[in-house]
Amino acid sequence: MRELDSKKTIELLNTVMEFELAGVVRYTHYSLMVTGPNRIPIVTFLKAQATESLLHAQQVGEIVTGLDGHPNLKIAQMEESHKHSIKDILSESLAHETKALDLYKALLDVVTDASIYLEEFVRGMIGQEELHGLELKKMLRDFS
Repeated sequence: MRELDSKKTIELLNTVMEFELAGVVRYTHYSLMVTGPNRIPIVTFLKAQATESLLHAQQVGEIVTGLDGHPNLKIAQMEESHKHSIKDILSESLAHETKALDLYKALLDVVTDASIYLEEFVRGMIGQEELHGLELKKMLRDFS
């Protein structure tokens, strides 16, 4: 085992937390903008994503404080495309999940072989983000 770079780990965890909090706002916004015959199941899916993003942010924040860090009191920058078709919402959601996956992979690089707990936590988060990406890709198939 190598020594955990706490400073870098806390920095990346804060970035992840900010991004997950932005996901709460993003998915909540999207859930409000969905119209059409498939509105109810898609809104249910988006609200679940918002709830999960909040849970992830809380989990990451707990780890930050557990490492004697201070969780940032901000959220990641978000762009508003003003495109609200279901295809646009799902495409933007996929881009968001892909970015989250990249952040968790960067975090994994820092914690691997330094903390079994953090490594397992991050691997679990990567698995969840990969699953979200697969689901979104399947949802987008009918829009090709």
